[in-house]
Amino acid sequence: MKPLFKQTLAGLRVLLVFTVLLGVVYPLGVWAVSRIPGLEGNAEGSIITQNGQAVGSSLIGVDPVAADPAKDPWFHNRPSAGSKDVLGPGDPSSSGPSNKGPYNEDLVAAIGERKNLIAAREGVQESQVPADAVTASGSGMDPAISVAYADLQIPRVARNTGLSEEKVRQLVAENTSGAGIGVPGVNVLKVNLAVRDAAGGAH
Repeated sequence: MKPLFKQTLAGLRVLLVFTVLLGVVYPLGVWAVSRIPGLEGNAEGSIITQNGQAVGSSLIGVDPVAADPAKDPWFHNRPSAGSKDVLGPGDPSSSGPSNKGPYNEDLVAAIGERKNLIAAREGVQESQVPADAVTASGSGMDPAISVAYADLQIPRVARNTGLSEEKVRQLVAENTSGAGIGVPGVNVLKVNLAVRDAAGGAH
């Protein structure tokens, strides 16, 4: 019985030590590191606020819905694989890829439909619609789009907001960073907020 008692006591000591280390010290350490200036915003979800109100996250793309599609004043995100609608908007509570291969008939059909809808919305030929406009990302919630997709949307946004194309192009440039996969990306939430402010918040 003595060896069993010693082993049990040793096991309890190990349990206690690891409970303190991994259940108290480690979480507190992670929390403390997240309070370092420059990291706090990322740790809190990179929330964007305006007038003291949270308006979204710079890390999560949620496609805006126009009240009147014929007068759509917004830049749009990439489509979400989890959306019931072929173009979105996506549901950030259940993001994920479709796991469909490039030769999957449903995926090919969805891409074709997206290309047709976007070309009609922007008033261009289908051949002018960039790849990221019609394909969903791994998460389905990319916050950024390619510069090419943003450029495609500039004339419509300018027309429906009353801003000049030059002004909208400037706002796009101001909200472009390296936040694409190896290429510059335009943060859709940030550029839409900038457009709304420049247009006087009418939309």
